[in-house]
Amino acid sequence: MATSNTTSAGFDASGLLDQAVSQFRGLNTSEPGQWPWMPKAAVFLVVAAAVVAVGWFALVSSALEELEAERDREPALKAQFESKLAQAVNLNELRKQKLQVQEYVTQLEKQLPGKAEMDALLSDINQAGLGRGLLFDLFRPGQVEVKDYYAELPITVRVSGRYHDIGSFAADVANLSRIVTLHNLSIAPMSRDPSGVLSMEAVARTYRYLDAAEVAEQKKAAAAKAAGAKKP
Repeated sequence: MATSNTTSAGFDASGLLDQAVSQFRGLNTSEPGQWPWMPKAAVFLVVAAAVVAVGWFALVSSALEELEAERDREPALKAQFESKLAQAVNLNELRKQKLQVQEYVTQLEKQLPGKAEMDALLSDINQAGLGRGLLFDLFRPGQVEVKDYYAELPITVRVSGRYHDIGSFAADVANLSRIVTLHNLSIAPMSRDPSGVLSMEAVARTYRYLDAAEVAEQKKAAAAKAAGAKKP
């Protein structure tokens, strides 16, 4: 009895296999719609598997690229975190340093004259030369150059006198209560003068702070420039 069942089961499996093989024989590739259901199912499964595989690899590839990009960012983020942490730990000290810098800037600003004080400063430079016995051959203020936070006034100066008097004049200018710097110094002996008198030519630059109206004008000009740069 058992032998008969085994033979029957083997016969059925063999028959199914023969039926499946017969459906794959003689297929017309130009008319897949006429294929039996087994070839259609097999093609559908292959196409579905290919689509799933392609989609899977595409997603995995994109995810791997993102992962690699995040790994590349990790050192920079760690360094940024350590910097922020150090700032947080030293926050009180940094605030103290900020106050010190602000006080220093305020002291420097006090050394810059305003518009009303410029005439007095020019007079101080002139008096510094006269006090050393120098003769002013030229004292010509130039055009005011307005910067971001201050204005600069160049003054072309040419004086004549003895060497030590000229040196003392330069020191007096440097020690004025307001900031004055000397540029493009040129010292030469006076022609046809055997007494040792020298001629010094230089550009004295003095600085003043901008008043509220000038600061507002500078900000307006900077905003207009930035807006113009953004336009294509």
